[in-house]
Amino acid sequence: MSNQTKYNCFRQTYPKFVYERYQYDVQPDGLHIVFTFRISDEIVFTPTAFIPSRPFLNFNQPKELLDPLVFHIGLIELISYWKCYCPPMVEIRCGSLSPEQIQFWKKLYFNGLGEFFYINGIHATLDDFLTITSLPIDSSASLLTEKQAEAHRDIQASHLIPIGGGKDSVVTLELLHHFEASPIPLIMNPRGATIGCIEAAGYTLDDVLVIHRTIHPRLLELNAQGCLNGHTPFSAMLAFYTLLAAQLSGINNIALSNESSANESTVVGTDVNHQYSKSLEFENDFRHYVAQHISQKYNYYSFLRPLSELQIAMLFSRYEKYFDVFRSCNVGSKQDIWCGHCPKCLFAYIILSPFIPPQRLDAIFGKCMLDDPDMRPYLDQLTGRAETKPFECVGTISEVHSALSMTLSRWYPNNRPCLLHDYHPTDPTTPLDTLFPDHNLPSQYLDILSHAVSEACTLQNK
Repeated sequence: MSNQTKYNCFRQTYPKFVYERYQYDVQPDGLHIVFTFRISDEIVFTPTAFIPSRPFLNFNQPKELLDPLVFHIGLIELISYWKCYCPPMVEIRCGSLSPEQIQFWKKLYFNGLGEFFYINGIHATLDDFLTITSLPIDSSASLLTEKQAEAHRDIQASHLIPIGGGKDSVVTLELLHHFEASPIPLIMNPRGATIGCIEAAGYTLDDVLVIHRTIHPRLLELNAQGCLNGHTPFSAMLAFYTLLAAQLSGINNIALSNESSANESTVVGTDVNHQYSKSLEFENDFRHYVAQHISQKYNYYSFLRPLSELQIAMLFSRYEKYFDVFRSCNVGSKQDIWCGHCPKCLFAYIILSPFIPPQRLDAIFGKCMLDDPDMRPYLDQLTGRAETKPFECVGTISEVHSALSMTLSRWYPNNRPCLLHDYHPTDPTTPLDTLFPDHNLPSQYLDILSHAVSEACTLQNK
């Protein structure tokens, strides 16, 4: 049975997905959250989240402030469970959405599932893949938003910075930590690399806002039984969790580390983008939605949006204390290793290769990734020879060519690694000294980035 046939049959068998309720409870150890989603009497999901207590968190908050935030987290969590059987109707029984809000969620779900539909060979359109219904609109909701905004007009100087364990969030943390009062790192489901990075930055886990999020075991059972499965927009989910984190911490600036490269589609000539929820399009939509329907006090933006992956790699190369603890490999994340056999490892190696000497770079990854013939198919994907880029968070095709050209010129003028024997270098087309103009940075933070890039370029050219 093809996945398209499965999709059609599942939608007939399971016509409705219900977001029944959200519950949260403050206990001595922190804030506990439970969501309830239902596809049928036999298929019920109850995923949970937990935010441990910290001295800088205030859990004694009015219900009318926390309810909308937790409700919205449920709206993004539900898509991971909806995709099992893709019911054509989503019924929201625990909150209200206006027509404008419904359009936001439909767009987010559809584009966030672009890879899911593409990989599974499912034909779906924005108009017909689902319909959303909710409770009637409460007329007091808009007044509540205005009161929240009135009470929190001042945007505070410090930041929450989500830390993923890779090079990007390290650069954000280092630059903001240097120029203002200590920001607070935020980690979802701590692992070796995220803990290693915050410790290298001088924090302990007690200094960090931690979110523990669980996947309901029933989802994994259904995956094993052959239900539909695939990528969902993780960064969008993180975005809604950061709003709750901001409310609890009293820090309204939320600095993400998504770069300009995330805007490029994964499948050339289409809108299918593995990184859709890291794109500027999503960021702008999210900022507008939050200001209109939740609160105007939150300032969610990507600090690195004016930069390319190549520029971020140049900046990261200055922070050697992170070299042996950062990780970006999804395959090896549970073991806290670079697996050395996936496109993400190859991309990370390539993008850093112009800036870190080969011997040191090989020590980080455990080998010379460019001297492994098994990586040839991934190199073809990264350089645009294949039909698609890897379905990973990687940079643009132009950036990869620029990095390889710089690497050959700097480190391999004669004897090349095997993957580059027949590679024809081009003049770098990704400038290191130019910032992209489309972003949401306040001017003072743009100045920080501009200064850091200028300084790094000067060192690079010596």
